[in-house]
Amino acid sequence: MPAVKVRIINQSDNPLPEYATEGSSGMDIRANLTQEIKLRPLERQLIPTGLFIELPKGFEAQIRPRSGLAVKQGITCLNTPGTIDADYRGEIKIILINLSNEVQTIRHQERIAQIVVQRVEKVEWKPVEEIGKTTRNEGGFGHTGKS
Repeated sequence: MPAVKVRIINQSDNPLPEYATEGSSGMDIRANLTQEIKLRPLERQLIPTGLFIELPKGFEAQIRPRSGLAVKQGITCLNTPGTIDADYRGEIKIILINLSNEVQTIRHQERIAQIVVQRVEKVEWKPVEEIGKTTRNEGGFGHTGKS
């Protein structure tokens, strides 16, 4: 399947996001900083990337945490997954939070998040008086009992 072409402006000196392996779904995004950022425990900051994209209609980009950053440093993304709509033209910025008990440092060019681009379907709501039943039905969080 041919790759979807996405227009991008890179105002940083970082390389463009790229897939690390053939099977990767996401591409790493890097911090575009003039100085290091120290994140105290439970502190959150908006981190610039220097990237601006023009997604085709019918697509979105999702910003997701990097598993290595989360497990090694306790840093993750808030508002996850963050959605970048096809009509957004501003700079991509990443909301990071430090969930560790120690101050963590974010450096220029550090890989801080992943971006996943995918198709989205538009829906049209159809008001009805009842909806179909399933085995699960109204069972909520943890209802299936499966581990």
